[in-house]
Order: sequence, then C-alpha cells, then structure tokens
Amino acid sequence: MSEATVASPLPAVIDELWERRTELSPADEQARAAVVGAVDAIDAGQARVAVVDPATDEVVVDERAKRAILLAFRVLPMARSEVGDFRYDDRVPLTTRLDGVRALPGAIVRWGAYVAPGAVLMPSFVNIGAYVDSGTMVDTWATVGSGAQIGKNVHLSGGAGIGGVLEPPSAVPVVEDEAMVGSRCMVVGGARVRQGCMLGAGAILTPTTHVIDVETGAELPRGEAPAWSVCVGGTRPRTFPGGTFGMPCLLVLKRLAEGVRHDKSALNAILRDHGVDA
Repeated sequence: MSEATVASPLPAVIDELWERRTELSPADEQARAAVVGAVDAIDAGQARVAVVDPATDEVVVDERAKRAILLAFRVLPMARSEVGDFRYDDRVPLTTRLDGVRALPGAIVRWGAYVAPGAVLMPSFVNIGAYVDSGTMVDTWATVGSGAQIGKNVHLSGGAGIGGVLEPPSAVPVVEDEAMVGSRCMVVGGARVRQGCMLGAGAILTPTTHVIDVETGAELPRGEAPAWSVCVGGTRPRTFPGGTFGMPCLLVLKRLAEGVRHDKSALNAILRDHGVDA
C-alpha cells in the first residue's frame, strides 16, 4: 500500500517539540499547551491522522497529527476521571464531544478521537486519533484502534478489531464508506477495506495478506479488500522446508454492483452458497 503525507492544519511547533521529545515532561507548560491544542483539534474533527485523497486514491497521512498524539503521553500528567461509579487513571482523559452520537453505556471514546454526529456506539472502544464518520455503527466489543479511520455508514460488527498504528510510522488502517466488517474480523497494520466491501466473519486483513479473486484466480493488491465485493478469510498452500502448509489469505467471492446498499439477507445467502457462515 502506498502512503503519502499531507499538509497539516496543526501548528509547526509540534514538529519542533517532536525533535526534542526526550527532554519533555508534564512540567513543560508551554509544550503541554501546544500539544493539548493540537490534540483537541483532532478531537473536534478539525484535523485527522489520515484521509483518502480523492484525486490520487492514496491514503495521505498527517505525520504532525501522529506526533501530537504521541507527545501527549509525554506532557500530560496522570489524572483521574470519573463516569458514574467508575474511576479511571490515565494521561489521556475521555472525550467530552459526543453531541449527536448515540453512545450506549459501556462505550468508551478517548479524548483525541473524533466521532461524528449520527454515529452509534454500542459498548465498544474508540482509541485516541481514531476517526468515526456519520452513520457508522461500532457494534458490541468492537475496537477502533489509535489513528484508525472509519468512513460513513460503516458497520463494524461485534468483536471486530480495527488496529491502530501510531508508532512506528506507517499507513493507518482505513475502512471506507458503506463497508461492512463482520464479527471478529481483524483489520490491522495499515490494511484497507475499500468502499462498499463486505468482510465475512473472522476475516483477517494485514498489509501483506494475499488477496485472491476466486472467479479468475487473479492476485489482487495485497492488504486491500476490493471495493463493492464480498470477501472471506481463506488459506493458500505454501511449501516450506518442513512441508506444505496453509497460509492465511483473503478470498474475493463476489463483486457487487457499485453503489448498492448492503442487503444483509442477500449477503448472507452469498456466504452460505460458498459454504461460509454468515
């Protein structure tokens, strides 16, 4: 997967602080103010760790935003926060910006993550630097990792894990608009689920995952679930000195008509036709 960088809306002082990050501590009030301001902009959705550039179709990364988040762990003191009877001790508090978001008890969103109005959060976890767009549901026990970017009208099913990538520098996991990520799926390390894709339950997608079209046998770009397709986890044989073993891959079972909203019963029928549980 290619990765580009983007001009950041955050102040250049973040880069200056990054160069001397080993010297910083919570006692550095000016540094803390600059970092808090930068992360607060991410929390408000005014800046984000990454976005898909519509002109190039590449994931463009704001390294300054990543640096601001990492610096927060150096310049913020430990502090206690409270939600009802629950007590938390951390350097990063919970967000206070969930206006227009349906957040059920047990949903946790750290400060520095943006969740757009119209999103639904079941008991789940959204980590710092993440971006969850409108119309998206983060289902029960699903996790949106640090810096992960989730588009509009996405369904992250129960227990799905979207990995976070802040350090070392790498492209961040991106789940694009209208996608469905099945229960217990894992999308990690900078992998990309393209628009309208449906991942069957338990699929694993990493940047090095082989992606194979079962109709043609063609190898598609690694680490990318194709747009408007139905994909499931599979295996492919690979020979080692000790024998031949099955290695994980992603199988593209069917192409969907572009722009068609997911019909869950039809998608489940596709999976059943291929001997896969919904």
